[in-house]
Amino acid sequence: MSSKPSSSPSKLQSSSSDDSPPTDLPLKPIPGNYGKPFFGPIKDRLDYFYHQGKDTFFQTRIQEHQSTVFRTNMPPGPFISSNSNVIALLDAISFPILFDTSKVQKLNVFVGTYMPSTALTGGYRVCAYLDPSEPKHALLKRLIFSILASLHDKFIPLFRNCLSELFVNLEDQFSDKGKAYFNTISDKMSFDFVFRLFCDQNPLDTRLGSKGSTMSDKWLFFQLAPLMTLGLPKLLNFFEDLLLHTFPLPAFLVKSDYNKLYNAFYGSMASILDEAEQSGIKRNEACHNLVFMAGFNTYGGLKTLLPALIKWVGLAGEKLHRELCDEIRTIVRAEGGVTFSALEKMTLTKSVVYEALRIEPPVAFQYGKAKEDLVVHSHDAAFEIKKGEMIFGYQPFATKDPKVFEDPEEFVGHRFVGEGEKLLKYVYWSNGREIDDPTVENKQCPAKDLVVLLSRVMLVELFLRYDTFTIEAGTLLLGSSATFTSLTKATSI
Repeated sequence: MSSKPSSSPSKLQSSSSDDSPPTDLPLKPIPGNYGKPFFGPIKDRLDYFYHQGKDTFFQTRIQEHQSTVFRTNMPPGPFISSNSNVIALLDAISFPILFDTSKVQKLNVFVGTYMPSTALTGGYRVCAYLDPSEPKHALLKRLIFSILASLHDKFIPLFRNCLSELFVNLEDQFSDKGKAYFNTISDKMSFDFVFRLFCDQNPLDTRLGSKGSTMSDKWLFFQLAPLMTLGLPKLLNFFEDLLLHTFPLPAFLVKSDYNKLYNAFYGSMASILDEAEQSGIKRNEACHNLVFMAGFNTYGGLKTLLPALIKWVGLAGEKLHRELCDEIRTIVRAEGGVTFSALEKMTLTKSVVYEALRIEPPVAFQYGKAKEDLVVHSHDAAFEIKKGEMIFGYQPFATKDPKVFEDPEEFVGHRFVGEGEKLLKYVYWSNGREIDDPTVENKQCPAKDLVVLLSRVMLVELFLRYDTFTIEAGTLLLGSSATFTSLTKATSI
């Protein structure tokens, strides 16, 4: 791992002042094929989960076709997905076509080539599955913007309060066991923060008690199981594939937990639901959408993001830790506390957060269906995509494009400092470029700025308390695990 600034922040050379691809690239047929119906998708699914693994699956096909744009099948395939055929975009130049809702349709493609049963969301297609052309999309996304704006002043103080509890629990576990598993402690903190933020109530004071994060995890699993592998011994691969990837898990098995979550949110969000009704959204439909926003988008996002952030910063080492301590403590002293103004002045802290979002984005996949015949460009060729074809982007390859980023596989803490800020247009974690803003007309995450803010606050609170730490990193069903193996308390603040 490296925290040194790069002498040349970008390897991408262009004579153009914008991101428009060259117009003289050769138009090539899209390489690759889907194989025979049914059998082709099954073969690719087995390669993806068991024979090759995710990254190797894509890398071998890039090498085989000598192209970052090619045809393949994406899991889960039969019988969960009716059509697994996709055109994969695996570089930083072709990937952004997936953000252009004038050219791609985002109808029911939020998680991939399948859509989980609406029985998991109260019978409604929630906002994440709506295309911006559907009238209800604007209504729901505008409601989310309004809610976030009204809660703006609570973001920092509430999250700091929740983090204080997290670090107490972390230190208690470290004292007892000599190490501390971050993910479980972080999950509980994240759910508590989300519930307190949107419901203005501690979940312990509701029927959820201390089980809110566990209930949410089960509900998330039932939606995302077709994209997971449990890492079982090879002898059990057939049974896992049959269980997780062949037929949808029955929604009734998690209905009780979902209803408890729904009732807890419904009973605590009267004023928000009043606002939804006034804007023309039915009360129960609004609540199901807000449970999804809070439970899937926000809690689910933090569940993946925060352990990844801690992992990469921990692995980066003591030199970066000293630099973060110096920046954070100096600015907090000068500003008289942890404020929006103080956070904006922490250039290294901001860069570290962006680098974590670049190297391990919390959402790896993007999908969209071509609305018309269109041409996409990679670095060295152009390809024609026909109307109705499914386009797929694997974000970790796009944001680790070696023709854009130097040392793309390395965590470089200073990458986005100074001239490096120009590279933020190639950070895509939010279903849009980091330099762009979410609107009701696009599918960019409405809480994009909140996610970045909370990540900065996490680092600030961490390095106000500790000088350095070490991490043991691992891999989970979706995302990373982080276990603290040493923790050195701050010698000065």
